[in-house]
Formats: sequence, structure tokens, C-alpha cells
Amino acid sequence: MKTSTDRRRFLRLTMAGIIGITLGDQILQRKALASEELPHLAEDDAQASALQYTHKSPHEENHCGNCMLLQGNEGDEWRPCSIFPGKAVNVNGWCSAWTAKPA
Repeated sequence: MKTSTDRRRFLRLTMAGIIGITLGDQILQRKALASEELPHLAEDDAQASALQYTHKSPHEENHCGNCMLLQGNEGDEWRPCSIFPGKAVNVNGWCSAWTAKPA
């Protein structure tokens, strides 16, 4: 009887440790990625060209700064966008994937 309780306790503690290590590692990786400077998206990038991306929006009211696809910290001039992974877009820019933020 004693051994089955010890075995369960051991397994429970082992699983908790594995979960803690895994989650802790993921949190550290996200912080490291967030602190790294992403390269700026070039207007002549193939995907940018396909989506007509420009650093300066031709539309007064529609720009990356008010697009729901923009990520990152409010106030930063260059921020990540879910359409262009691994690249930062200018908040004053625009592309044909622009989608209004919900009110």
C-alpha cells in the first residue's frame, strides 16, 4: 500500500516539474523574441509587393496603426504584423490586407 502511494506522489511531482520547466522555457523564449529587434519589411519584398504594402498609407484613415493585424507595443513606430511574420511594419504603412480594429 505504501509503495503505490509513493509511486503516485513521485509521478505527480515529476509531471508537475516537467510542466513547470516546459512553461517556463516557453515564457523565456517569448520574452527573448519580444526583446529582439525585427527587421523592417521592405516595400520591394515579394509578399509586401503582392499585398501592395507601403511605409506611408495612401489612405488617410486606414493605416497599420489602426489595423487589427498589427501586434506589438502601442507607441512603437515599427511593429510586428501577423501577415508578415518575422518582419516589422511601419505604423503609418498600409497593405491590401488592412482590416479595421473592432470598435
